[in-house]
Amino acid sequence: MERLQVYILFLVILHSIAVEFACKAQNGASNCSANDLEALVDFKNGLNDPENRLSSWQGKDCCKWRGIGCSNTTGSVIKIDLHNPFPVSSADVTRYGFWNLSGEIRPSLVKIQSLRYLDLSLNAFGGILIPRFLGSLKNLEYLNLSKAGFFGTIPPTLGNLSHLQYLDVSSEFSALTVESFQWLTDLVSLKYLSMNQVELSMVGSNWLKMLNQLPQLTELHLSTCGLSGSISYLTPVNFTSLAVIDLSFNSFNSMFPSWLVNISTLEYIDLSNCGFRGRIPLGISEIPRLRYLNLALNNNLSANCLELFGGSWEQIEVLDLGSNKLHGKLPRSIGSMTYLTHFYLLFNKIEGEIPSTIGGLCNLISFDLSGNNLTGSLPEILEGMEKCDSKRPLPSLMNLRLSSNSLVGKIPEWLGQLKNLQQLGLASNFLEGPIPASLGKLHNLTNLGLSGNQLNGTLPESFGQLSELSVLDFSSNFLTGTLSEVHFKNLRKVKILDLSSNSFTLNVNPNWIPPFQIRNLDMGSCHLGPSFPTWLKSQKELRFLDISNASISDSIPGWFWEISSNLSLLNCSFNQLNGNLPNPLSVFPFADVDLSSNLFKGTVPLPSVPVELLDLSNNKFQGLIPQNISEVMPDLIFLSLSGNEILGEIPATIGKMTLLQVIDLSNNKLTGSIPSSIGECSYLKALDLGSNNLSGSVPSSLGQLSQLQSFHLNDNKFSGGIPFSWKNLSSLETLDLGNNKLSGKFPSWISDGFPNLRIFRLRSNSFSGELPLEISNLSSLQVLDLAENNLTGTVPTSLGDLKAMVQEQKVNEYLLYGKYRGIYYEESLGVNLKNQFQKYTKTLSLLTSIDLSRNNFNGAFPVELTKLHGLIVLNLSGNQISGQIPENISSLHQLASLDLSSNMLSGVIPSNMESMSFLSYLNFSSNNLSGMVPYKGQMTTFTESAFEGNPHLCGAPLLVLCKNGNSDNRTVLENDSSGEFHDRWFYVSVGLGFITGILVPYSILLVRKTWRRAYFNFLDRLIDRIFLV
Repeated sequence: MERLQVYILFLVILHSIAVEFACKAQNGASNCSANDLEALVDFKNGLNDPENRLSSWQGKDCCKWRGIGCSNTTGSVIKIDLHNPFPVSSADVTRYGFWNLSGEIRPSLVKIQSLRYLDLSLNAFGGILIPRFLGSLKNLEYLNLSKAGFFGTIPPTLGNLSHLQYLDVSSEFSALTVESFQWLTDLVSLKYLSMNQVELSMVGSNWLKMLNQLPQLTELHLSTCGLSGSISYLTPVNFTSLAVIDLSFNSFNSMFPSWLVNISTLEYIDLSNCGFRGRIPLGISEIPRLRYLNLALNNNLSANCLELFGGSWEQIEVLDLGSNKLHGKLPRSIGSMTYLTHFYLLFNKIEGEIPSTIGGLCNLISFDLSGNNLTGSLPEILEGMEKCDSKRPLPSLMNLRLSSNSLVGKIPEWLGQLKNLQQLGLASNFLEGPIPASLGKLHNLTNLGLSGNQLNGTLPESFGQLSELSVLDFSSNFLTGTLSEVHFKNLRKVKILDLSSNSFTLNVNPNWIPPFQIRNLDMGSCHLGPSFPTWLKSQKELRFLDISNASISDSIPGWFWEISSNLSLLNCSFNQLNGNLPNPLSVFPFADVDLSSNLFKGTVPLPSVPVELLDLSNNKFQGLIPQNISEVMPDLIFLSLSGNEILGEIPATIGKMTLLQVIDLSNNKLTGSIPSSIGECSYLKALDLGSNNLSGSVPSSLGQLSQLQSFHLNDNKFSGGIPFSWKNLSSLETLDLGNNKLSGKFPSWISDGFPNLRIFRLRSNSFSGELPLEISNLSSLQVLDLAENNLTGTVPTSLGDLKAMVQEQKVNEYLLYGKYRGIYYEESLGVNLKNQFQKYTKTLSLLTSIDLSRNNFNGAFPVELTKLHGLIVLNLSGNQISGQIPENISSLHQLASLDLSSNMLSGVIPSNMESMSFLSYLNFSSNNLSGMVPYKGQMTTFTESAFEGNPHLCGAPLLVLCKNGNSDNRTVLENDSSGEFHDRWFYVSVGLGFITGILVPYSILLVRKTWRRAYFNFLDRLIDRIFLV
């Protein structure tokens, strides 16, 4: 025991001596050398330090200066760390203007040869070059110049830093460039290399092979560098220590680099948005240390989910394969990825149901399968929750996004148990049934999106307790019921509320003040009326307001125009709002204003500030279009004043609104001519001046509108011809000049250079000439209406080659033009169908029609038209077309309306027309058709009027019997001798009947005076009755 005490005492004394010597050594070395001191002072003098960051750089003990580190043994300066501690992502301050150093980096820095660590990152050196002399700091091990405002080429002299282990020269906006990687091969000690956003497009194709010569490299960051070319193959692979590789946001456009699966040390792989294609190698799941894998946004990477996710994935935490072509079903084995925290497979082609085994993913934070083809219902019960400490399903889950799939069934109750859930997105599915009241217990919920489903029932009152909620979207469902103050009781943080396209009725106290200050409010199609909602008066932060179709039949109160000055969206359309609007309208600059389809009256109001969208259509506005419209709204993009009672001329200044994409002034009482200045609106997509009283010639300047897609000048009084300059309107999809007084030769140039033209309407004008054979070049043409002109010649056989009519149009595509922030010009067209004009809008893209009626076409019926198997309407009536109806006309199996009346057609009606099941209107009247009507099948649906005026037709539904007196006889009448004999006796019998019917009564009346008087009295009374009727 005594020996042990002596031994302990000896150790204590020895330790004290050691500490004393260490302290003396450190104190002795604390003063930096005069050489280092001088170099640092000069280095400081070259810097601009507006925030006085270097205020501690005083005195001779530089080792105590901020950002300076010295060796504990020699006292030499080994570290200079002047990085900005408040970088771009800092929430405390803005990036620029605080703690940023700038100026120059003086060569005196080279004098500090002991320097091992230099960090000048996140400063603002204002576009100076990286000094070449930094390559002379032979002992440098760490160099970080990232995002420090340097510009130009990174000097190859950095290749002299043979001890360098860490190099970060990442840039912003590609301000730095590298022309060759040859100098990097000399950095034999390099472990960390980051050149994010450095322009590397000139390094050549062998850059990967050069980096492959750095065997100690553990991290490689080359994101957004302009790299291109294939990196699919690499042999041999020398990256034996590589743990992190980030090549994201480059343009390799090659097969996936499968050699990565041979690097067993990899922990982090980011190859997102690189243009890779092909199959994802299954071996990637077997990399033992892999924690992070991001292959998103490649768009063309494929894999079968059952195979890919059936691998080991031993350590995987983050898995992002979004925006690719993954397919197949998710395996149950994904429930075994116990370390998984983030699982992103959005925008792929994944099918099937979500496995119930996801309940065992205890660490899962984010789960996103939006934009796939998922079917079936959500799991009713989750498996594996017993693995989690809380014994609850998905205890860590904060974000669940399954929107834009095909999920069906009801919302499961277990969603209401996800206590940490912050975002729930189930929008755009086919979910049905009521909304579970348990969702109202998710008190951490900030974002809830259930829009675009088939949910029904009412909104549970429990949702009024979601105090953290900032976004609530139930739009486009079948929800009903009354909403009261209780539903909004604690929604203090709600900023976006969308209840539109449901059947809610808002029933709140007129003096109700909501607990929230809403920013975006969309209650379109909810019942808010009949009074204008007074609770809006309290919403001082309101920026976007949509109360369209809300059953409001009131005037807009004056107080509303006091808060409207903050509105970037004002949509009160499709109500019964009335009265005069203030002029000017008070809204926020560059707002969208839609007050269409109401009962507003008075003169056309303009906003107080420039706006980008103004829709005042379908009201009762009168007066003139304001002459100063272009001065008030120079940046207007969408203008619709259609469906009012506006008079006068179109202001010539409208051409100064050069950003306009839509001008719709249709259905008014405008007069005068079209201002040629409209040709200056070069972004115009839709121009509709139809149904006015405009006149004069149409301006040739409109030919400058190369982006114009929809063009309507119909139902006016325009005269003259179509300008040749319109040949430049190559983007046209609709050209409607019908019902005017236009004349001249048919514009043959229309056949060339209009690949997108769908609708071509010149109806009711005075065009002449022949149709060119080249009209078949209009490959997109679906509606051709040239009726009621003076066109001549034969119907071109090439019409049978119109590609858009050859096949049935099965996809309904809304024809919307100038779409801007949800508002658009919707194409519409009046079509002569079944001898009546019908207006098409929503289904216009499905219509195919040819109407050449009431012209002077001659020649035979072109049999080539029967190739148009998708044709729905064919009208050739009122011409001089001869010959026979083609026997194979029944091949037009989509035909709904066929009018060949008032021509010179002859021969029999093809018997196979009875199979034309879609045919609902038929007119063969006033021709020279003969034989028996094939009165079977679909033909039995037509009356006598469809066939009258053909003297040689017989059989039902006509009253004329065929030769044997049987209306069902299908035998054609023959002109034989027997027929002649019967005809002669027919005329003889008619003559005898006439003589008998006239002379016999006349003789009797002549003999008997009393009979004669009675007879003529009867005739007088009969005539009097007829006139009274």
